[in-house]
This record gives sequence, structure tokens and C-alpha cells, in this order.
Amino acid sequence: MVRLSVLDLAPITEGSNAAAALRNTLDLARHAERLGFHRYWLAEHHNMPGIASAATSVVIGHVAAGTRTIRVGAGGIMLPNHAPLVIAEQFGTLESLFPGRIDLGLGRAPGTDPATAYALRRTLASDPDAFPQDVLELMRYFAIEQPGTIQAVPGAGLRVPLYILGSSTFGARVAAALGLPFAFASHFAPRYMMEALQIYRATFRPSPQLAQPYTILGVNVVAAESDEEARFLATSGRQSFANLRRGMPTRLPPPNRAFEKEVLPFGAVTLEEVHSIAMVGSASTVLEGFRRFIALTAPDELMVVSHIYDHAARIRSYELSAQVGTELAGGS
Repeated sequence: MVRLSVLDLAPITEGSNAAAALRNTLDLARHAERLGFHRYWLAEHHNMPGIASAATSVVIGHVAAGTRTIRVGAGGIMLPNHAPLVIAEQFGTLESLFPGRIDLGLGRAPGTDPATAYALRRTLASDPDAFPQDVLELMRYFAIEQPGTIQAVPGAGLRVPLYILGSSTFGARVAAALGLPFAFASHFAPRYMMEALQIYRATFRPSPQLAQPYTILGVNVVAAESDEEARFLATSGRQSFANLRRGMPTRLPPPNRAFEKEVLPFGAVTLEEVHSIAMVGSASTVLEGFRRFIALTAPDELMVVSHIYDHAARIRSYELSAQVGTELAGGS
């Protein structure tokens, strides 16, 4: 059975602010828990006026404190921005507060533009290609305490599951070599998805955390009562993405008919021609898209991302996604 989970960027909408976005994030997490989603991840982005989760570990604590059972974590922490010891301490603290519920997804991109990445630098010579070594250093801080070594307190000896994020084959190779689960950013960069999955599965080496490959794929979903309504709601995310591509990130705008267009079903064009994996429509339309996508990629888990301006409509989209998940489970 394919699990369904949530990736939340804590969107700040036009006319609103970060405080409202963070309240909405907690409300959505509570709904996701009730609906049976497996985990709830938040992502690190900086200098983005439409994203409120820059201090990702803080927001994770906010969500975990307001929920009871759902796993909560980072999808992900951009490790080049941080000293591994600091991340071990932060997530050791989270695991100590919410035992058995915290995930730590790790990426090597800065999650922002070059100027902001420089402002975030932890050293003057930060090197994203040192990512595998940073991950290994982080893993050492979570290992059993060794006298005479630097300790992450809290952190040492705690079991915080690690996940490697990626949008290319690099992350796939790192995840496979370290025996860690692999989450691919197919929700915004699917071009190398199939090649990355093949590399990860073919070269995976078992580890103490994981005996066999485990894949998570991001999917944009805008679900509504009808295909027409969903296409209209999806225009908010389409505008936001267009602004980002122009180097002018904005708060998430309200839907706009001028950006509405017919949404091709998944598989209608080749992966090389699409900029994101998206299912937009009624529950039956989303279900058919999921079935096609799962048949092609065979994921263990789908991470659902919904860029929707209206909070109530966003919650409804996740309710319909959960219904789709139930039908998929019944079909399997």
C-alpha cells in the first residue's frame, strides 16, 4: 500500500501574514492527523515572502506540540546552511520532546537565491558538494555517546530517522550509499525522477536504519468537487510559480481566471516536458492520476503538496486526497 503524507510550505497569502500562515499550518496538521496521513513535513526556504517555514525546526516543534500521533519533520533541512552539530542538537531536542514522531529530511541546496545563501553561510567556503560528509558527521552525533568526543546534547543515542532529499541523481546516489530513504522532488523537478529512482534502487546498500529501498515522491494536488473548480483553485500556485521563475517571488495570490487552463492528465506528455507532477481535478480525476503515476514509479509513499489560496479549500483538497488514498488502499 502506498502511504500518503503532507508537505506544507506554510504559505503566506496575499493580504495576510506569517502569523496567520503558521496558525493555518497547525490547523491543517490537525486535519491531516485526523484524516490518516502518515507524516507532515515542512521545508526550509529563505527570503521567500510567501513561505513562513524558514525556521523549520521551530515550526516543527509548533506542529508537533499541537498534534498527538502524526509524524512531523523536515522535508527538508538544507544542510549546507547549518553546522551538523547544531542540527543534531535541534532535532535531538525535538525527539526528546516528541519521542518517536520526528523525521529529519536533508537536502544540499540552499533553499534560496545566491545572495541569501551567502548571508546564511556557516563558513566563507561552504561547499554543497561536501553534503555527503556533512550527513556522515550528523549521523555520528546521533550515535551512542563515546567518551572524549563532541556530543550532541540532546541528540547522542537518539533514533531520529534520516531521509535524503533530491531533485537529481546526486541525492539518489547519496541515499543509496548510506542506506537511507530517498525523497525525490517530483512536485517541482521531475526531469531526472526515473533515472534517480533506478540508480537508488539498483545501488542501495542496507543500513541499520533501512533494510531495503524506500522512496517518497512529491506530487502537487489540487482537488475539489469538480475539475472546473480545481483548475480555478490551481491558478494561485501557477501564478506563484511563474513569479518565482521570473525572480520575483510573492505571497500566494488568490485564484485568477487569466491563469486558468486545461490540465492534461498525467502521462499525456513525457516527463522531460513537464515542470512538475500535478493532479488537478475532482476526486475521481486525482485518483486516476495517482494510479497512473504509481504504476510508472512504484513509490512507497506520496508526499502531497497543495498550493491553494483559501484555507478551507486547501483543507477540502486534503480531505479528497485522503479519500483517494482510501480507494487506492482498497484497490491494492
